[in-house]
This record gives sequence, C-alpha cells and structure tokens, in this order.
Amino acid sequence: PESAVELTLNIPSAATSAAYDKTLSEVSKKVSIPGFRKGAKIPPQVIENAWSKQGGKRALKTMAINELCGELIGSALKDEYDLEPIGQPTLVTPAEQLAEGFIPGEELEVVIKCDVWPEIQWKEVEGKEKPYFGLTGTYKRKPFNQERFDMALRDLTERYARLEPFEDQSKALDMGDACKVNMVGYMATADGEKGEKLPEAASGDDVEVILGGGRYMDGLVEGLVGGKVGETKTVKVRFPDALKNKDLAGKDAIFDVTIESASKRILPEITDEFAEQVRPGLTADSLKDELRKAVDTQDAQEYMGARNEALAKSLSEIMDVDVPDTLVTNQAREKYAMMMSEMRSSGMADEEIKKLISPENFVKYKEIEKPDIIRDFKVSMAVDEIARLENIQVPAYQVEEQIQSLKDQAAKEGTATDDMDDEQMRRKVESTLERRMVYDFLAEAAELDVEYVDDEGDFDEALMEKLAAESLAREEAEAAEGKQPEEDVVVAEAAPAAAVEEEPEVVEPEPEPAPVVPSGGTASSKEEDLELTTQVIMNYINSEGDDEGVVDDDDDE
Repeated sequence: PESAVELTLNIPSAATSAAYDKTLSEVSKKVSIPGFRKGAKIPPQVIENAWSKQGGKRALKTMAINELCGELIGSALKDEYDLEPIGQPTLVTPAEQLAEGFIPGEELEVVIKCDVWPEIQWKEVEGKEKPYFGLTGTYKRKPFNQERFDMALRDLTERYARLEPFEDQSKALDMGDACKVNMVGYMATADGEKGEKLPEAASGDDVEVILGGGRYMDGLVEGLVGGKVGETKTVKVRFPDALKNKDLAGKDAIFDVTIESASKRILPEITDEFAEQVRPGLTADSLKDELRKAVDTQDAQEYMGARNEALAKSLSEIMDVDVPDTLVTNQAREKYAMMMSEMRSSGMADEEIKKLISPENFVKYKEIEKPDIIRDFKVSMAVDEIARLENIQVPAYQVEEQIQSLKDQAAKEGTATDDMDDEQMRRKVESTLERRMVYDFLAEAAELDVEYVDDEGDFDEALMEKLAAESLAREEAEAAEGKQPEEDVVVAEAAPAAAVEEEPEVVEPEPEPAPVVPSGGTASSKEEDLELTTQVIMNYINSEGDDEGVVDDDDDE
C-alpha cells in the first residue's frame, strides 16, 4: 500500500561475524577495563561483561545488527532488486528482538519494509490523443487590455504608412501628417532668446518629421502644427533628460525650422494582403491573434500562477499514484516547522511554541495537509514525466542567463555571490524553467475557461480555504496542548530522535538532549529560525517512531 514493499534479505555468515567483531572493537575504545591497555585486543566475553550496564551481549548484538543493516540494505535494494528507497528502510522485526536469535558467524534473515518511488498510471481519457491533452479548468485574471492592443495595432500600421504629397501646398500641417524640414538650432538663453548656435549634429537638412506625440523633443511637433510649405517656424524645444549628449540633456533650445514639403500619411487597412506584407503566410485574423497574444503577455504573466494551478488540479485528476507515506510525512514536517516559525515571527513566545510541538498535534496537522501534499507530489511527478515523454528541455543559454540574472540581483542587493553553489543553483533554475515550459505546453493544448475580473474586490476562494485549513490546524494544536500532561509537551525532556543516519555509527550509551529553542532568543535570519524550529520538531516528533524497528544505532541501550 502507498508504494511500500517488504523484502527478505539473507545476510551471509561472514558478514554477521565481521559486524559483531567491528562492534566489539568500537566499544572497546569506549570502555576502561582493568588489566588491559588502551587499544589492546580484549576477549569478547570481557567486553560483553564490561558492557553489562548498557545491556550486555544483547545490546552489542543489537548494535551489530544495526551496523549490518546500515551497510548492506542500501546496496542490496539497489543491486539485487533495482529499487531506490525513499527515506530509511525499517526492520519488520525490531533489532532488539532479532538480537535474541542472532549468532555471530551464522546467516541472518531479516525482513525490511521501505517506501519506494511510485510509478505513474495515466487514466484513459476518451477522445484525447494523450491523457494530459485537453485539460480543463477555470482561473481568474484581469480583462484583456483592449486599449493597449489598439495602440499596438496602430503602431504596426504606422510602420507601413504611405505618403501622399499635399495637392494644395498652402494646406496647414496637422497631427498625423509628415513633412521634410531644414533645422538650425541655438541654445536658449535665460530670458528665452537665441543664444549659442548648436553643433551641426544637433541640426540638419532634409529631416523627415512625422507629426505624432512622443517621437521627438518636447515642443517640436507642436511648433510645426499649423505650418505650411515654405514657411520658417521658430520652435522652442527641450532636449530629453536621457539624451546621451550630457551637454544638451535637459536643456532648452530654439530651432528655426523651414518646411520644405508636406505629405499626408495614409495608414493601411488590416487585410489579408497587408498581413502577407508583414510576414508571408499571415492572414488578417492570425496577425491580430499574434498581436493580441504579444500584447497580453505581460498581463498574462501576472496570472500565470492561477493558470498553472488550474492545470495542476486537472492534471492530478487524470493520474493514479500511490504516494509513499514517507514523502507525506517529510513534507508535512517541513510545513509544520514553517507554521511554527511563522508563529514565532509573529511574536508568540518560544515556551508557548514548544508546548504546541507534540506527536499528537503533528499527526492532526499532517492529516489536514495530507490531501494537498499528495496532490502536489502527484503533479510534480506528472510534470517531470511529461517533460520526459515530450522531450521538453531547457536550452543551456536560458539557464546561464537566469543564473547570471540571479547573481546580478544578489550583487545589487549587497549579497555575496562567492559562496553560492553554482551546481545547486543550476539544478534549481533548470528545474524551474522546465516546469514553466511544461505548463506552457499543457496550456497550449488545454481547454481552460478564463473568468475576467477587475483587480478591485477580487476574492481568492482557494487561498481563503487554504488559510482557513491552516488556521484550523493551529487552533486544534493549541486546544490539544491544553489537554496534555506537562511531561508530554516539554521539548527539552523529549525522547531521543530515532531518525536514521546515512552512515550509522556506534554512539555513546547516554542519549544527547534534544536541542531547545532559546527562550526569548532571536534567530539571525529567517533561514536560521526555520532551521532551529525544524530541528526541535524533528527531535521530538521523530521519537514516536522509536518502537517501529527503525534501523538506527540510537537503540544501543
């Protein structure tokens, strides 16, 4: 169930003998036995007697079994069964019980249970080429910016405008017209008169001017409106502040502008012929569709998260995956730690927080969060699988560009970049970009309904439900705290953790106390605060697994 397997391993006699000898050797370094020098070879029976207060021969056998499991289980799962376990395997029969029949130098049979990575089973979707095509759902976003689209469409036609000379040369120039002019410029004096003549680069002959806003120096277009061919207009302007020539940037100037010719600009209609001129193969409709998409990209990016959430919800409903409880537990612990950290950040006293950290409260929180955790995991697996099936890969240059952008941003904020793990950053960036590409791929083939809403008064129902669930978890945790005896809630007196170490080693018989959040202390950063809170939670909550036969050397006593 939930992607867990049970396997029987036969450990050879040579391995059991070597493990017990190693355990005796390690223990001999920790005990002082009269009549034997430090480092001298001590007979097994002597060591077993010296270890009597810690459990004697049975405790030593338990340590040897844990040593064996730590060394052999991982490789056996991978080499013999081709399995990648999640978390640490557990012994179905606890090591202490196995120790009763364990004889060094004889074979040992152990049954282990472990979670393994699940496989995706896609549901059959009638009428769909692939199950993840045609995903359905609804999300909200603000309305399409028609004004920006109209402006972009007009700008496009402006580039293809044709000029038709004025038939009546006495006709006055108006906005939208075009003209050719000769310009002679002067710096403006403090009283607004002509001063020093501007360099040739700031003036010019046969300059084409289109009478439209935002194109030139402030005042130029306005000064030419109403002018006629042959006239010389005196126009007062101001150079842009961002002008590269800092001697002129932001300065006032006066130009004598002689109008040599004038033309009417005629904008093309949006037809198939015009679209073909823009790019071969385009039609009027496809041109507008592309332009509409380009115009909407900025606004759509703001609501990409809502779109992806709708896709994720639909995606999770077309697949079957048994999510291992190990993954659910680990994710719930992280979220639980984050919740406690946020309580601390909001001002709750450390002593009050420590009272909330108990196995019972964690189990309740886990059950509340479990549906969301399972769904998120299923979606994550599906996205990775779709990337593989559709050969979706992030171009290397995009990864490098994003990494450089992150480093530039960090440098701008005064954060040192020398200590950054480039490889870790590269993996995270590549993963993020790949997921984005997969969601874009799914969106292209999806059938999503978009509900357009104004920003004001927009109510995020999903967010409210999530906040309500988290609030309920907090309330239940606090309520449970009020019913528990004091000895169950003091973290400092919690049982030692039973988390499995990746490289098991013999530990001292006296357990180390669990870390405690300093009363009234303040972590130097949010990361440290979370790490500290997580450490306390792990040491206390993990104690609930002590009797489950976890392969661990903390059970030496």
